[in-house]
Amino acid sequence: MKPNVWAIPGIFMFYGSSLEAKSHKHNAIQIVWPSACSTVTILDTQVVTPLIIASDITHKLEMQAGWVILVEPQSWLGVLLSAYLQNDPYRQITNLARFTSANQSVMVEFAAVATILTPLLLSLNITWQQSDEQYNINGNKLDDRINSLLHRLNGCFGKECLKPNRWRANAVASELAISESRFLHLFRQEMGIAWRPYLLWRRLLCAVQAIEYGKNATESAYLAGFSDSAHLSRTFHNTFGMTLRDAKLSLNQMDS
Repeated sequence: MKPNVWAIPGIFMFYGSSLEAKSHKHNAIQIVWPSACSTVTILDTQVVTPLIIASDITHKLEMQAGWVILVEPQSWLGVLLSAYLQNDPYRQITNLARFTSANQSVMVEFAAVATILTPLLLSLNITWQQSDEQYNINGNKLDDRINSLLHRLNGCFGKECLKPNRWRANAVASELAISESRFLHLFRQEMGIAWRPYLLWRRLLCAVQAIEYGKNATESAYLAGFSDSAHLSRTFHNTFGMTLRDAKLSLNQMDS
């Protein structure tokens, strides 16, 4: 089965069909790049072209087929996309055509995906970087303690999830040699999001990867530290505006 989901530090992307996401928002910056009819409803406006949606902006999506790319604002790409948005809630990418590929089977290795995304990056005047560096909400160097923590979290990508019980706030604070309250304040100050919802986001990505690797929902929920598959499903729906089942159907249709 060809993979339709890719996750690397700071960037999560998938290619699917018959996508329908109800009104939702998340901390990630979102790129929508359709290959067939698409409508994004945002701020009572309907947009049918490729576009970038800023962090924490409510939107809903109906797309026959195409890319959805979620970018953490603190990643190298997130910093560049934030500059492109210029504080606007969204921007259409007017010089980008619909996504086309003569053969979807080339989507096997992530390196191939980076190549496929070249037209998108060129339209934004962005050069792809093989980097897992992250920055604070002002686009500056992260506090060394938070930076080291994120590098450890990045160990989950492409591998089996590092058990989330390692990431309790008091345990993390102890390892960083600061108080729990200081850690929580510092993390929000640097990242623009509280530790708990950020960790939940990372755990969700771990679960999605596990499902893509062939685990069922129950196994994936356990691996990523959710109490059960229902907890994972609720979190997925709240984050992406669609059920986990609908998302799996959307991805599986691309393999048929």
